[in-house]
This record gives sequence, C-alpha cells and structure tokens, in this order.
Amino acid sequence: MATATEQWVLVEMVQALYEAPAYHLILEGILILWIIRLLFSKTYKLQERSDLTVKEKEELIEEWQPEPLVPPVPKDHPALNYNIVSGPPSHKIVVNGKECINFASFNFLGLLDNPRVKAAALASLKKYGVGTCGPRGFYGTFDVHLDLEDRLAKFMKTEEAIIYSYGFATIASAIPAYSKRGDIVFVDRAACFAIQKGLQASRSDIKLFKHNDMADLERLLKEQEIEDQKNPRKARVTRRFIVVEGLYMNTGTICPLPELVKLKYKYKARIFLEESLSFGVLGEHGRGVTEHYGINQLSLRKYSQAPESRERNVWTLFGSRFKQMLLKENLIDDIDLISANMENALASIGGFCCGRSFVIDHQRLSGQGYCFSASLPPLLAAAAIEALNIMEENPGIFAVLKEKCRQIHKALQGISGLKVVGESLSPAFHLQLEESTGSREQDVRLLQEIVDQCMNRSIALTQARYLEKEEKCLPPPRVGSFQSALPTSLCFKRRWLGASRVETIWSPFPLSRTSTGKKRTTPPFYCL
Repeated sequence: MATATEQWVLVEMVQALYEAPAYHLILEGILILWIIRLLFSKTYKLQERSDLTVKEKEELIEEWQPEPLVPPVPKDHPALNYNIVSGPPSHKIVVNGKECINFASFNFLGLLDNPRVKAAALASLKKYGVGTCGPRGFYGTFDVHLDLEDRLAKFMKTEEAIIYSYGFATIASAIPAYSKRGDIVFVDRAACFAIQKGLQASRSDIKLFKHNDMADLERLLKEQEIEDQKNPRKARVTRRFIVVEGLYMNTGTICPLPELVKLKYKYKARIFLEESLSFGVLGEHGRGVTEHYGINQLSLRKYSQAPESRERNVWTLFGSRFKQMLLKENLIDDIDLISANMENALASIGGFCCGRSFVIDHQRLSGQGYCFSASLPPLLAAAAIEALNIMEENPGIFAVLKEKCRQIHKALQGISGLKVVGESLSPAFHLQLEESTGSREQDVRLLQEIVDQCMNRSIALTQARYLEKEEKCLPPPRVGSFQSALPTSLCFKRRWLGASRVETIWSPFPLSRTSTGKKRTTPPFYCL
C-alpha cells in the first residue's frame, strides 16, 4: 500500500513539472544550482595575525608619511609676496616705500582721506570705542547702526536697509537666507565670487546664462516654465531667483536691468541685484544702476501706460492723486533685493541690503553674517554716514567721476597686444591680452611684467586674482585698473600720453617692430 502511494506521489510530481510554466522551472533550477555551489565551495579562514613587537611598531611609525594638509605652494606665489602700503591710498599711494599714482584701489570718490570722514570716525571712536564685541542680537546694536540703516534706506529709496560688518558676507549671506534646496537660481556666468559662495551655501539648483545675454536667460526661463507645467504641484512651492550684478566685477560691464525687469514679471521670478561697484558710481546721485536706468520710475510708467485693465482703471479712477502718491514714495519696487558693500565708494567697511521691510526683516533672523558676526564698529558706521552726507551735498562728483572714466578709457584704446574690457562709465575695467599665449601661467607672468614696469614708472596697477580651483567660470588673466574722482587722470595723461604724439604704452609681444622696422628682442614699454 505504501509503495503504491509513493508511486502516485512521484507521478503527481512529474505531472506538476510538465504543467509548471517555463520561468518557474528556470528559477528553481538556478536555486538548486546555487545551493549545490554553496555546499561544495571551499571555506576560507582568516589567518590569525601575530602581534607586532614594540620595535616593529616603532619602525612602521617612523616609515609612515602623512598626506600634506594643503598642496605645496611655491615661495614666489603672488599671494605670499604682497606689496606693502604705507599711508592712505588716495590719488597717490606709497607702495613698498615708493610714491605712485593710484590705479589699484576702490576709492572711487576719494573719500578715504576726506577730513570730514576722518573727523566723524574720530568723534565716534572717542564716544563708543573701537569695536562692539557682540552681534546685533546680543548688545551689538548701537544707535549709530540704526541711523546708518535709516540713511541708506532713504538714500536708496527703499523701505528698509540692513548693514553687515563684512562686505563679502553681505550677498553671500543674503542669498541663502531666501533661496533653499529645491529652489532655482538663474545667475550670470560672470557673477563675482561672493555671489558664487552664496549660491553654494543655498544648495539651490543653479542655472547659468551667458553674460548679459537676455535671450539665453529667457531660453532657460522658458525651459523651466515647461518643466513646471509637467509638475504643477512642485512648481507651486519652487521659488525662482535671478541674480545679477549692476556693474560686474569680472568684466566691468553694466547689466541690462530694464530687460531683466520685463523677464521678471513675464516669468514670475525675483531679482537680486548686487551693486557693490555701481553704488556711489552710476546714476545722477550715485544710487547705482537702478537710478542709471530710472528703475524707480518703472512702477509709475507701468500704471500710466497700462492697457485697459484693472491697473488702468485704478489709474483713471484716482488720477492725479494716485500719481502724486507714487511720486511721493518713489520707491524701488521692481527689484526684490539690492545689496552692496560700503568698502568702495563710501570708503568704509561692511555692506548693506535694502528693499521691502518684510524682505529685510527676514535677514535679521536668517542672515548668517548678520546673526553670528560682531556688528560693524561704530566708527566705521559714523564714517559711512558722513560719506553719505558728502555724496548728497555734492552730486556733481558723480559727473566728474564719469568724465574721468571716459578719459582713461579713451586713453587706453589702441594699445598694441592689449584690449580694454569694460564700459567707459565704469571706474573698474580690465586690460586683457588680445591673443593668449596658450598657457595661463605664461599670460599671468606676462601681465605681471606689465604691472612691474608700471610700478617702476610710479604707476600702481594690480593684476586680478582668482581662486582658480573654486571659480565657477574662471575669467582670463587681466590687469585691473580703478579710477577715482580725485585729480588723477591729469597726472595719468601727462605721464602716459605725449603732448605731440600718442604711442603704445606697452606691447607684450617680443616680435613687435620699432619705428625703423627692425624686430625687437625685448618687450617695449613706453611711458610718455
């Protein structure tokens, strides 16, 4: 009976194999083969390691060489061999004991050595002392800080302003205070290093557009708009920012702000404007690129020229009263955040942001440089206030600066082997090789020779420095030149330009020809 039952079970198993699907049989076969492999595979035992003697341990320790903490830096690196300045860097500067014409500092308005600014700083020093020894939230807020913020807000025609104790940290703290992970930031490829660090800290999605190319920016905005339509739920919580500079540090060019404002409203983005170079330089009163383009009047034009819509109806309904209200406030409403440092035109230290009150108040809670750094020394805040007073009392200084920038820009045109990079209105522009030698190191060395030759002829220039491994878009090697409203250009003209002839100031190419047609064997340099 048992034998019959076993035969019946065997028959059922064979029948089940025939009826089972093929993938089931393959899977079972693989499992069976894997079990067989595990059963017959060899097992390996870790060899027990004998303990080392004290002498062997000491020998291993002596032979071990740790990895260097930082990569080796040559002793002749420019960062380790800096020039020493003694005295105030006004229109003349003493570098390494030699007096030179100053084209190497950001003292655009010449306020660094102004007697009124120094007197205000000295009076504040006697009243408050040197530093503050505390952040703004921990007994680091002095009355002079609030006075400076109020003055900056009124000067820039915004609702509120906030000051930082370090210029670099201003925009680097402001960007991550608003833009977070998952947000999208459209940024110009020529953005300065402070903006790059702010974007890195924000951990947002970064999309670079070509320098001052509004068509390329709109292309990216359109692509993002299409992506948002695919996932509207995510798009509702994703913020979009456009980050630009008013006057670019790396190129000396002005951003097309009116076109940026149009794109902002068309694609519903926010604009962050960095005006460290343009503040105190551009505009009739030095308010920067917003005044240069008349952005503070855009809101008024938007209502007065609007089509038959709700905005147009409001304009028609209220008429002159509505117009007077806008003119009275005259606030910059088209730019969400303006940032600048006070280390250039104001000849002080630190930076500031200005905009709507609810925007600025958020930085008082989230701006890292504001919350965790000691506040601005009162003497520097007092100096900045007095510098603002001078700017407001003497608006003609900006026209003088603009004219001197044009003179210098024109004087440097036509230099053999070099080209001027930057706007004629910019006090900061660059001299760049027309044709690279093919090696960045060689280009840097060649430009440094030009800087040294200028120094030998009592003209202080400087070569632009970059953290090459950290720059997002590394600019080519350049010589930076900075113009002041002080009477420097006349000295420059007398020294560089002849009364009866205009010749090449320098030529970086050793095979340029002399006036007789012979090839030169050394780079010529003319200082006329």
